[in-house]
Amino acid sequence: MKINAIIIVLFLQTLSGFAQIKGVVVDEKNQPIPYVNIWVENENIGTTSDEKGIFKINTSEDKTLVFSSVGFEVKKTAVKNEEKVILVAAVYNLREVVIAKRKQEKQIEIGDAQRIHHRQLSGDKPWIYGKLFENDTIYEKTPFLKKVVFYSDSDKKDAKLKIRFFEFNDSIPGKDLIEEDLIVTVKKGMKRNEIDVSKYNLRFPEKGIVIGLEWMIIEENRADFEYKDPKTKKLVKQEDYAPSLVVNYSEKENAFTYSSGKWHRSKVFLTEKKSKEPWYNKIMMPAINLILTN
Repeated sequence: MKINAIIIVLFLQTLSGFAQIKGVVVDEKNQPIPYVNIWVENENIGTTSDEKGIFKINTSEDKTLVFSSVGFEVKKTAVKNEEKVILVAAVYNLREVVIAKRKQEKQIEIGDAQRIHHRQLSGDKPWIYGKLFENDTIYEKTPFLKKVVFYSDSDKKDAKLKIRFFEFNDSIPGKDLIEEDLIVTVKKGMKRNEIDVSKYNLRFPEKGIVIGLEWMIIEENRADFEYKDPKTKKLVKQEDYAPSLVVNYSEKENAFTYSSGKWHRSKVFLTEKKSKEPWYNKIMMPAINLILTN
């Protein structure tokens, strides 16, 4: 078990009733912690600490920030009162870690994700876009996760994002199942990405598993775009961060979004007016598959 903590040093600068919180995320040895997911609780305002652990976010002083990082418990703190925030290391049950000699003679790909030209943008928010894979008896012969497959459509070369693995607690994603960040790089354009995760020895959980793709709001991912406002006919520049993720459509309500410091389960929006569009009476689902092995 690791005994560790993160110390977040906050510097508050008041600006006309709002506080610009500037800080650096470090560990107990004063080493910077990069890529921490940070939200204003219950608000559509979020950011990511950079590779040096530095972050900044604008919000009013009475708001609460929510810090989330792999390997640590989620921490909520009122920004007007505290200058230091300690995130305590998450306790992992060693019985969840399966140590076994895997044969890898068989493999199957599960999920119905496919390459289509529909994509989800991040804007300037560090969303985590998740998909639930429910357990099935047919996985008993291939119970280990070998690869995560997802489709991206990036406007920028070598954009970074995180892959996260969450236990499923009956209705929403729970704790992370691995103790370290898994950061991957995707190429420009429409791509099928296959990420080998066999080193984690993850056995398919009985209650299912949620695979999350986390956008990172860092400068190297910035990929602003322009569009013409239909009313003013003027070009508008929109802040955005790569990569965009391909989405499919499903009748199953197995998609989740982490925003505003909490998880939200996507619901089918039923309408009386019929449509031939692929999203009619369905939900958007991140295009993710899993490859399982024995």
